[in-house]
Amino acid sequence: MKITTIGMWGGYPEKGEATSSFLVEQDGFSLIVDCGSAVLSTLLTMKDVHELDAFLISHYHPDHIADVGVLQHAAMIHKQLGNLHHPIPIYAHAQDSVEFSKLSYKGVTTGMELEAYASYSIGPFKVSTCPTVHPVYCLAFRIEAAGKAVVFTADTEWTDALVTFSQGANVLVSESNVYPQYAGKIQGHLTGQQAGLLAEQSGVERLVLTHLPQYGDREILVAEAKKEFSGPVELAYTKQQILL
Repeated sequence: MKITTIGMWGGYPEKGEATSSFLVEQDGFSLIVDCGSAVLSTLLTMKDVHELDAFLISHYHPDHIADVGVLQHAAMIHKQLGNLHHPIPIYAHAQDSVEFSKLSYKGVTTGMELEAYASYSIGPFKVSTCPTVHPVYCLAFRIEAAGKAVVFTADTEWTDALVTFSQGANVLVSESNVYPQYAGKIQGHLTGQQAGLLAEQSGVERLVLTHLPQYGDREILVAEAKKEFSGPVELAYTKQQILL
């Protein structure tokens, strides 16, 4: 399994980069986790539209879905050119029926419903879901293939459910949007220390921090995570590659 960081910012993209999104590949299959602001332009430096096999959407905040519309327009153009031969499935929850309905568009993308605490076969992957704690309904993803596993927390506050869900994963890609001084003041997100605690209690091998704030010294997030987690900790960065 190969995991490539498309973007790592929370809320909005930093200059020339993208919000939190990842490309997961196995056996020639390309699965993209979230499709927020500037994700498509960055992704297209790695893959063409007709090479994108499926998308996972954690929730419907703009920094996770902003580029779905432009993806659909790109897919429509590639269909007209004869490059796209089947709709691209976009997997997401249907708790927001209005937003879910927008995922199906003119035969070039198709919304596929995800339920909580369920597992799905998507290409070569087993994809499992777990609800998180966020102002809107949101799902974390566990993606497994060839005996390896990566967990994406998506946006969340602390929840014990993620400890069980992440248990024994090779890599935990955890949001870490909150500096220590804002703990308890910014809702719906984790501090670096909480991300580290989640990694430690889950027994994962490696922790990658994403959904990063645009302000402050982000190395503080790493230092805070290392207070709790004994394994390697790093900040996600554009086109970072992780091989499992």
